[in-house]
Amino acid sequence: MNKCLLLTLLLVLALTCQAQRPSFRSYQKLKEFQGLYQSQNRTTLKLAASPRDSLLYAIIAESRYPLYPIGDDLFRNQRKDTIRFQRDPQGKVIAYWVNQQQFRQLSDTLRFPIQMWYPRIGQSDQSYSYHPPIADQDGLRVGGLQQSGLDSTLLTTMIQQIVKGTYPNIHSVLIIKDGRLVVEEYFYEYSQHRLHQLRSATKSFISALTGIAIDKGLIKSVHEPVLPFFPEYQVSNNSDIKRTITIAHLLANQSGLDCDITNAHAVGTETQMDYSADWVKYTLDLPMSDVPGGKGMYCSGNPITVGRIVEKQAKLSLPEFAQQTLFAPLGITQFDWHFQPDSSSAETYCQLSLRPRDMAKFGLLYLNKGQWQGKQLISQDWITTSLTKHSVVQNVNYGYLWWLKYLNAGGRRFDGFAAQGNGGQRIYIWPEQNMVTVITGGNFNQQSPADELLAKYILLSFTNH
Repeated sequence: MNKCLLLTLLLVLALTCQAQRPSFRSYQKLKEFQGLYQSQNRTTLKLAASPRDSLLYAIIAESRYPLYPIGDDLFRNQRKDTIRFQRDPQGKVIAYWVNQQQFRQLSDTLRFPIQMWYPRIGQSDQSYSYHPPIADQDGLRVGGLQQSGLDSTLLTTMIQQIVKGTYPNIHSVLIIKDGRLVVEEYFYEYSQHRLHQLRSATKSFISALTGIAIDKGLIKSVHEPVLPFFPEYQVSNNSDIKRTITIAHLLANQSGLDCDITNAHAVGTETQMDYSADWVKYTLDLPMSDVPGGKGMYCSGNPITVGRIVEKQAKLSLPEFAQQTLFAPLGITQFDWHFQPDSSSAETYCQLSLRPRDMAKFGLLYLNKGQWQGKQLISQDWITTSLTKHSVVQNVNYGYLWWLKYLNAGGRRFDGFAAQGNGGQRIYIWPEQNMVTVITGGNFNQQSPADELLAKYILLSFTNH
């Protein structure tokens, strides 16, 4: 081959390889924007540059949201808002503008651990080998894959693909089969002892606490009307129809209030609620768009209102009630729950954070009909009622703040119950397989691969054997 042609081919190859990996120069440029900034409602956010994909990320309460470059010092977020950065005369970034509001940089000295960008530092996808979970004296029994019915080859491939980056932002995968934790894997900066946010999977915990409150006689039944619990409010848009809303309607997302996350024309929106002074009053003030018990509409104000009713009747904050009646009996000693339904929770969403192992315990409690180590923590009747279809929300059958979902794997349908949240948080109960699966992740405001992992690698095991 002639020397000139060889040099040309090598140059083309080098340029091709460069195009296939994040640009180091782009990453260095993005680091100019890193720092701590002011944000909405007197809060703050962090901006971090990723060396893995050369994107800038806004970090709010540990959730990461990508910002896409569209020009010099110009980015666009997932809501299609344009973010424009401002520099001083020396060229240093000092602020950003969005929707005609300026937010100043408070610090440019933040440092971010390299582990947050890569599934596993120092481990290639081919170097993974399965190891059974280790007992932790937390009440969970552990075991291996033998006799579990799970396919070790499929599971190894799944972990390899996560490490490879095929399924990005998966933070943990746990499997309890036949009462034993047999798979426990963590990625990025997450570990066995680190709390993970649940986002809307928190709603299923509110459902559990409602059942406990009814079991204890603090609430008579789910058929109690809602408005009498709030005599301190002068409710707007009040009517005979609104006065028929019950706790059951809130739990099934059938309140009839004009609030639906999938309806852009709904009066109630999560953004407006987030920055309101009282989320419960905001919810109850909404006009009616349907009769209670009618169309299922996903509205976060419904479970927030239920949680406040439990607090009122228990005369305890919801986290305190949870600690006494649910977490302590389950051996859950680490949790974070800022249940304050007002603008102070605009960035944290009143969500619960738990260790994934403790999420798995919650799933196992429901799989075992409310029993934990021989004690009935939640009545079997409430478990059954919660996991029974009461409505259809976003074309999925819905119980009392639980999703009644099915996944297809290998030409077979697998029916389960799911507590799920934005970013890919999943606590799945699979009664027929006597199994609980937990997946946590960081794919916020975008499609999570969690269900694909379940169908393609975990549930498929039960079609191969």
